[in-house]
Amino acid sequence: MFSPDEEIGRGMDKVDLKKFTPSVAYTMDGGPEGEIEYECFNAAAMMVTIHGFSVHPGSSKNTMVNAALVGCEFNQMLPSTQTPSMTEGYEGFYHLCEVKGDVQEATFEYIIRDHSDELFEAKKQTALHIQKILNEKYGDGTVEVEIKDNYYNMARMVKPHFHLIENAIKATEEAGVTPMVQPIRGGTDGARLSYMGIPCPNLGTGGYGYHGEYEHITVEGMDTAVQIMLNIIDLYKERKAEL
Repeated sequence: MFSPDEEIGRGMDKVDLKKFTPSVAYTMDGGPEGEIEYECFNAAAMMVTIHGFSVHPGSSKNTMVNAALVGCEFNQMLPSTQTPSMTEGYEGFYHLCEVKGDVQEATFEYIIRDHSDELFEAKKQTALHIQKILNEKYGDGTVEVEIKDNYYNMARMVKPHFHLIENAIKATEEAGVTPMVQPIRGGTDGARLSYMGIPCPNLGTGGYGYHGEYEHITVEGMDTAVQIMLNIIDLYKERKAEL
């Protein structure tokens, strides 16, 4: 099955589980060949909309509310060390993706990520608390925060089916590659699929440098990733024969 990019968390929206009926699955989504991932971020999108009040700057004392500046203030109140460039491993973050606006209105678009359910919720509550503080300062309705969950950590859905990881490790070794079992600092459609009842860890494809101008992939890496996938299929054929 082929699906669109998962970044907005909607790649599985149109999947018909009456037609797509495996008991378990794998995604092939990014990363070096040999990567095996069954832990991912909890993910949410956050839209911060600021409604300003524009008047002539020459007569604006105690009157103007500059939406762009209030948005900057909102961003500065978020934990400064919880950004993608300052975190690693299981550490979560707020990522400011896009800024638009002027004095009258501004929008700040974020993604929120954390492996921990508790810290994920805490991050969302922090943003809502900042909204409350700024509205008390500038007036009700100045800052509007909308948060929408995209997907959740698939670990809790995959761990009861750990043969998925064991067989991926074995298939990777059979392809002559050292397995790298590690958490995803992102997500895959497999996270959504896991919560739809089909446990679905992720395998690397041989790619590097994603989401930037240096994104690339090697033919050799793709060939190896295909071989790992074929080895997994053979392992599950053997498993089915044994059952």
